[in-house]
Amino acid sequence: MSKSLDYDNKLILAPMVRINHLPTRLLALEYGADIVYSEEIIDFKILTSRRRENEILGTVDYELPDGTVIFRTCPKEEGRLVFQLGTADAKRALKAAQKLENDITVLDVNMGCPQPFSLQGGMGAALLTKPEKVHDILSTLVKGLKIPVSCKIRILPKLEDTIKLVKLIESTGVCAIAVHGRTIDERPRHANQNHIIKAIKQAVKIPVIANGGSKEILCYEDIAKFKEETGADSVMIARAAEWNPSIFRKEGKLPIVDVIKQHVRYALKYDINAISAKYCILQIMHTSMDMAEGQPMLDCKHMVEICDIWKMEDEFKATQELLTKKREEEMEEESHRNNMVAKRLKSEDGSILIRLPVRFTKANYPTDMSPKQHLHVRCMKNHEKAPPYKTIQRESDRRFNSVLTFQGRKYTTPYWEKSKQLAEQGAAIACLISLGLDDGRVNNIEAEDDELRRKWKELVSDQNHNSDIKNDTCNEIKNNLEKTNDSSKSVKPETAENVT
Repeated sequence: MSKSLDYDNKLILAPMVRINHLPTRLLALEYGADIVYSEEIIDFKILTSRRRENEILGTVDYELPDGTVIFRTCPKEEGRLVFQLGTADAKRALKAAQKLENDITVLDVNMGCPQPFSLQGGMGAALLTKPEKVHDILSTLVKGLKIPVSCKIRILPKLEDTIKLVKLIESTGVCAIAVHGRTIDERPRHANQNHIIKAIKQAVKIPVIANGGSKEILCYEDIAKFKEETGADSVMIARAAEWNPSIFRKEGKLPIVDVIKQHVRYALKYDINAISAKYCILQIMHTSMDMAEGQPMLDCKHMVEICDIWKMEDEFKATQELLTKKREEEMEEESHRNNMVAKRLKSEDGSILIRLPVRFTKANYPTDMSPKQHLHVRCMKNHEKAPPYKTIQRESDRRFNSVLTFQGRKYTTPYWEKSKQLAEQGAAIACLISLGLDDGRVNNIEAEDDELRRKWKELVSDQNHNSDIKNDTCNEIKNNLEKTNDSSKSVKPETAENVT
């Protein structure tokens, strides 16, 4: 097992669902937090996800099959990040944790969440009355992981039961225990039972982290008072940090406008979606919704709108241009790295297949007309049947590739995309470019200059090719795209009515 974190007199950002995404954690560290927790993520999600090193953002991402990022971390958190896992099963928890352990510092098990979704799944606070399962989960993780393990609990109605529980937890070999000084039925309006946390600290030898004092912590100086009252080794802050992450600053809290703008900067830099950013910003504004930005924030849906509200239009534009440039560079590097040049091939049924190294990047196209829609409109105008898409998913990384058939020819790209939609948009772009048609882009890709387009046009022209195409290209298509085997599976074809 690697060396544990130092829990002596530390300031810690508590795990909070929908709050503790990467920007919030980085804000807390910037303002003075020593340790930050992720939000609770269920073991099933981690097991379903795919780990990806995001070279564009400089992050490590865990993505669901549909491309949704459920956890993103970066080097700035290294050595200070605790991942909180939601689980009700020791074996499943270990499998999920082993997938994560190289990207986190400590694995924490949530044994305190009182929300119905946790309780119904036998997770969170539901574990507090199941000591055998608590012991099984924690001891399995401690023995099976290379990194330290901790847990977070709520207190039980009786002090003696709480002490018995924490001693059992200590016996499993965990490195620390965080204690929220309320029972499962109590809410923030109830007083935090600081004396119970103090009794817990006196009963165990492992570090105890006090939590639940946000009602008492209005400024930085209050943190020390809470620590003294609980006798804990460290203090964990939740709602006070949710409302203003600069609560961790020794110099005092910053105005919320400054905090919000810094949150937006992190959201832009790490490509966080507008829904997540908006939610966190609204929590920071919770008592200040009467300010001029209040109603516009409630109404906004996109990051560009959020940046307009906070007068950060130039920063939005600069960040988007930088990300677009990085994406294009990555695509170009991948193309050269894999020798992904344009190819004219013969598919298994004898038809011509054109493979162009093109990809769909949202920033390069208008929101109201995608390449697929361009092709669909073209077909409607010419009274032609909408082209079918044959899309398959590669089991090894759950990525997609699509082949479009139009006027007897097939069109595809060499790339395996993170979603079915991206794969089909790429196939549509390949088709439109091959036909010499406008694919609707509003921003040109530097790598696709006139000379490259000319070469592509020569490639697809029948005048420069006969029907004798090498068998190895036929086999390439058969193996990679057309054949559904153990390593890939077909995805339901797109219908003419479902064009996006």
